[in-house]
Amino acid sequence: MATTLAEIRAKLQATENRGSGNSQSGGDNAIYPHWNIAEGSTARLRFLPDGNTKNSFFWAERAMIRLPFAGVKGQADSKPIVVQVPCMEMYGEACPVLAEVRPWFKDPSLEEMGRKYWKKKSYVFQGFVRENALGDDKTPENPIRRFTISPQIFNIIKAALMDPEMEELPTDYQRGLDFQIVKTSKGGYADYSTSKWSRKESALTAEEQAAIDAHGLFNLSDFLPKKPTEADLKVIKEMFEASVDGQPYDPDRWAAYYKPYGLNVPEGAAKPAPAALDDADEDTPVPVATAPVAEEPNTAPTAPVAEAKPANMRAEDILAQIRSRQKQ
Repeated sequence: MATTLAEIRAKLQATENRGSGNSQSGGDNAIYPHWNIAEGSTARLRFLPDGNTKNSFFWAERAMIRLPFAGVKGQADSKPIVVQVPCMEMYGEACPVLAEVRPWFKDPSLEEMGRKYWKKKSYVFQGFVRENALGDDKTPENPIRRFTISPQIFNIIKAALMDPEMEELPTDYQRGLDFQIVKTSKGGYADYSTSKWSRKESALTAEEQAAIDAHGLFNLSDFLPKKPTEADLKVIKEMFEASVDGQPYDPDRWAAYYKPYGLNVPEGAAKPAPAALDDADEDTPVPVATAPVAEEPNTAPTAPVAEAKPANMRAEDILAQIRSRQKQ
């Protein structure tokens, strides 16, 4: 774990340089839903270090890929659904979905489709809610809460850490800083661009220190989705191609692996082999994806999707088109 601000800055800079070149929910109210605070209000948080001392940062990055489906197979009145699957880049490995999608951005006719399937990032933090803007929120027995932070807020946090005027780690127990999440609106969407670090340092209270002593700190990586197995990756690939193809979600084939939140699977449901799973180890355990970590709704409008030709193309045709272009 990085113990000085200089070490964090060096790590952030190294991460940014690399980037420029190219779950569990807990079942309680441990996650603080800051996105539900009223417009014009402020929630004041105090971040804490990661319990995993090998993590240089006081957050864990979460990267998910959203696979949209027009509905559920066999349900005539079903509405569009989305299945979230882990992106392998979250574990420092190449992601097969992004490997297919990345070249789409070189073709204007495929760019909008590429945005739809690109990874969505969020960041898991932990700490205390020092000023609660949610009137109906109840502090759990363990007052150390978890926060799912969007890229917009994370960029504010990160920029301040790189500012030489910040002299101490904001998670320092004695000289740390609070972070104020300020909710406004812009263009009809929630906006957090005026969120900021407090200017005045403050020590943890005796009650806060006692909570850390009693409950300990979370290992933030425990709240990331489990790394997919080889079997899982083949299921993800099959679902990805079906989604691009416009097929409905097939619970008989995929619900035992990955499913949309709220879809029930009968106890003891069998795990049918995916189309490309003939060479997988049948004894490899394949966990059902858990409910997604609560996260902030979209805070900015996305570009309108035009009636583009790729939406009506089969997944195999799009992939064949991409691969053919790469060989030229």
